Amino acid sequence: MVPILPLRLASASHLPLAGEDQKTRQTPDCSAASQYRWCNDRHSLTARSMVRVRLNLPSSEGRVARWLVAFMTLGFVALAAAAIAIGWITVRNRIYTAEILHTQDVRQAVATLHSQMEQSETARRGYLLTGMPLFSAAYARSAGNLAPSIATLRRLTSDNPDQIARLDLIEPRFVRLRALRAQSMALVAGGRIAEAQRRFAVDASVPLMRGIRYRLQAMAADEVRLLAIRSARQQQTSALFLSVAGLAAALLLVVAILAILVIRRYTTDLATSRDSLRDLNETLEEQVTERTADLSRANEEIQRFAYIVSHDLRSPLVNVMGFTAELSTAAGPLAELVDRAEAEAPHILTEDARLAAREDLPEAIGFIRTSTQKMDRLINAILKLSREGRRTIAPEPVDPAQLVDTIIGSIQHVIDDRGAVVRVERPIPAVVTDRLALEQILSNLIENATKYLKPGRPGEIVVTGHKERNRVILSVIDNGRGIDPRDHQRVFDLFRRSGAQDQPGEGIGLAHVRALAYRLGGTIDVQSTLGDGATFRLNLPTELSIQDIKA
Repeated sequence: MVPILPLRLASASHLPLAGEDQKTRQTPDCSAASQYRWCNDRHSLTARSMVRVRLNLPSSEGRVARWLVAFMTLGFVALAAAAIAIGWITVRNRIYTAEILHTQDVRQAVATLHSQMEQSETARRGYLLTGMPLFSAAYARSAGNLAPSIATLRRLTSDNPDQIARLDLIEPRFVRLRALRAQSMALVAGGRIAEAQRRFAVDASVPLMRGIRYRLQAMAADEVRLLAIRSARQQQTSALFLSVAGLAAALLLVVAILAILVIRRYTTDLATSRDSLRDLNETLEEQVTERTADLSRANEEIQRFAYIVSHDLRSPLVNVMGFTAELSTAAGPLAELVDRAEAEAPHILTEDARLAAREDLPEAIGFIRTSTQKMDRLINAILKLSREGRRTIAPEPVDPAQLVDTIIGSIQHVIDDRGAVVRVERPIPAVVTDRLALEQILSNLIENATKYLKPGRPGEIVVTGHKERNRVILSVIDNGRGIDPRDHQRVFDLFRRSGAQDQPGEGIGLAHVRALAYRLGGTIDVQSTLGDGATFRLNLPTELSIQDIKA
């Protein structure tokens, strides 16, 4: 019956999930440690399925993000360059526009001065011919504006040496012409029209007026030339502005198109992955049901295995222990017989017989007894794990801080004997979980912390807790001898221990702790380095539900 069991366990406990590669199957382990692994499988089914789902998601997210960042950066650089160029062009265009407006002002001032010169000359001649006061008033109005107009023109052309030179030639002529005009107007006003006309015919008014007119026309022509140059510059600037804006718009359009193409490709991949995820979700419930049935069958095999251990294996062990006790009892008379033979007839007693009776036989019996006792402890540990697996979990509100106080009170004498101090850092968030299971976990962790102290250092154990979203993290921190990082996972395996084996134990406690943590819907891990203590972190749901227990 016993040899058949491993084959039955192998067929029940290593059925793969849908899509699981045959090459990844583990060789079945039919030792008592299998109970722990099946419990682990039961609580990690959904997580393993979701891992396979995540593997089907697009693997190009990082690449897509890098391309999008590159396109956005390129667009930003293009936009910044275009903004700088447009700003520079706008400044230049403003300068050219101001120059054009200035040229227009100069042209207007030249035209105004020219018109006033002509009007004043026309009014003077009309007054010489007719003597009518109307012409005198008209001359006074136009002649009075000539000096301000010349001053305005000089101010406007102060940045143009050529125009200033022409004004320098106009002003002396204007002064002489104004004096001749004043004489003519005075003669007519005094009734001496004939004398005024005779002097007009011979004076230099006509050549002076012709010279002023010629130079005003030259100034107007020079401004027309400047206006053409500045207008051409403004047109070039406007054309450059349009070119830069068009180039920036085209570049931005290209970047936008490329970004859209990348996003569209990523969206297509995402849609494909979403379809795959939907298909997986549609079959997930079926896979969970199938796997749950497989695990139920595996657990039934575990129960049968525990039965075999408790009866079929214990029976020969009890026999061995009984016969060992009989051998030990029989060894006493045998030793007495050897002593008697040695005293009365030493010649019939060999050295080998004497050593066998006095040393070899008691030593062998001691070895057998030690081994059977160890085997008995291992069988009891396996039965304990099996019983814990069958115990019903009963969630209830639990105050971890109060629970730790109770644990400390129950083992205070052990803590004092080992020279350690255990304290609780409050507050610790409350949880809804199985009180007995949590008490067993924390009691085991605290007792281990007081057991594996660093020699020469007073033991200090601190229990803390905090909440992370819908989880509560309980930590047991000590300053003991620590655990080698290579053994962080191995210490939770059944019958495995780490470091110096100078303390009693069979390597069952932490395996029992992890099995209980899984049953409570949580996990446990350790962070430690040799010589610097250890921190065991128990991660539990804030509220353990009936669905979590069934899972």
